[in-house]
Amino acid sequence: MNPLVALRLLLAVAYPLLAHWASVDGSGVVALLALADLAVIVLLQPLARPRGWAWLLLAAIGAGLWALHGSKVPALLLLAPPVVFTALLSWWFGRSLRPGRVPLISRIVSGLEGCEPPALKPELKHYTRRLTLIWTVLLAGLALANAVLALIAVPDGLLMRLGYPPVLTVSQDVWSWFANLLNYGIVGGFFLAEYVYRKRRFPGRPYRNFPDFLRRMAGLGPRFWRTLFD
Repeated sequence: MNPLVALRLLLAVAYPLLAHWASVDGSGVVALLALADLAVIVLLQPLARPRGWAWLLLAAIGAGLWALHGSKVPALLLLAPPVVFTALLSWWFGRSLRPGRVPLISRIVSGLEGCEPPALKPELKHYTRRLTLIWTVLLAGLALANAVLALIAVPDGLLMRLGYPPVLTVSQDVWSWFANLLNYGIVGGFFLAEYVYRKRRFPGRPYRNFPDFLRRMAGLGPRFWRTLFD
């Protein structure tokens, strides 16, 4: 595995754990570490090249976070990523369903099959389009749930911060378990369940098992994955 990819994966795994730790224990220092981890994930590519502007931006972010040390702003900022990232992923899947575009899952499956999307069998085209829609709805639902929980979470929910006592409240612990940990379980569980279903419905796929499927996904390469953002 590319060292940069491995580092990004490690940082991505660390973020929800740090965010959950900060939310449950109320540790401002850990909240700062979680936010710094997030900044490095976003800037990792230009940092590694290296690009001077990326290092200056990271330094500015670090200084800004340190200036917030001792306040409750970092804890408030941690409410945003679960909402923003799942909403962006939902938009990413959903925009590929627009007229004239190829559904995201169709493009990935065609890459795994070693053909162009139009060459996929009609049944597989229909299935991958519908699966793209399901991912869009699932991620949108998670984003909405994260947003609602962020609004009513106490003591750091947005409504409480704005002085509006919510009709319904959940503890900060409950919000964090859902937004920082359970979200990944839901996404991972659906991903695995869909793989099992697809293997049974469409036998004869080019991958032998789930590890081989993941290996082939990774083997599509950075250039292929970048094209999905076009």
